[in-house]
Amino acid sequence: MTKTRKIKVLVVDNESVFASTLADHLSLRKFEAKSVCSGEEALEYIPRFHPDVIILDLQMPDMSGLDVLAQVKAFDRTIEVILLTGNGSFDIGIACMQLGAFDYLVKPVDLDQIVEIIAEAYRKKMSDLEK
Repeated sequence: MTKTRKIKVLVVDNESVFASTLADHLSLRKFEAKSVCSGEEALEYIPRFHPDVIILDLQMPDMSGLDVLAQVKAFDRTIEVILLTGNGSFDIGIACMQLGAFDYLVKPVDLDQIVEIIAEAYRKKMSDLEK
């Protein structure tokens, strides 16, 4: 019997309690989840962790989520990115999608909703890799 690999999720949010709590909850849901608290930390951690999906805060003090998204996609287009923001707007949502984000969500978000969107993002990644 083969063992399936856990989906690797990186949570990036400058609110460290939110990031670590979300990563802990995802770990309880059988994801391999880690958290970091800045865009720079994320960009340094990604080559070591090789996440399948990134949950990324749009507004962080060191760099914007859009900048991080662009650099993630330049590094590895197969990483799916779900952006989170406390202040959503239609224009920002469009910009995120144009840069290759899988989805754009406004906080607060329901854990079950995040879990389902992560699963959808992972299915898309796997489908894209098969092409």
